[in-house]
Amino acid sequence: MNTTQHAEAEQLAEAFDLFEDWEDRYRFIIDLGKQLEPIDPTLKTEAHRVHGCQATVYMVPRIEKPAEGDAPIIHFLAEADAAIVNGLIAILTKIYSGQRASDILAFDIEGLLGRLGLEEHLSPTRRNGLHEMVKRIRATAQRADPSQA
Repeated sequence: MNTTQHAEAEQLAEAFDLFEDWEDRYRFIIDLGKQLEPIDPTLKTEAHRVHGCQATVYMVPRIEKPAEGDAPIIHFLAEADAAIVNGLIAILTKIYSGQRASDILAFDIEGLLGRLGLEEHLSPTRRNGLHEMVKRIRATAQRADPSQA
């Protein structure tokens, strides 16, 4: 985990700890999702659609070509047609967007999701969709930097 990812994970965990119940945490997640930048409608293609989510989710990676010898940096734009799923996307983009492939692959997302309590408090369909988004992000990182496979 790099410093930025660690700081984002800590901020998310601290924010979740401020709320006493899950109704407030869900509102926080929804508010995070409202801060996402919408995706250009022309990018909402089948190639960018994440399957396995109950909501319709599009995830668009943008890979910065590195200077010679540096690892590629990957940014993600993503959007869903469901408020809570958009919030889950916001959590994932806070952790993964703007990171090197090696940092994306090394990050313990299961640990963070467990710490936040999301594994226990999401419906099975939302949890499945979240895992499909993580799989998409990790696959993008592996393609961007095959030395990480």
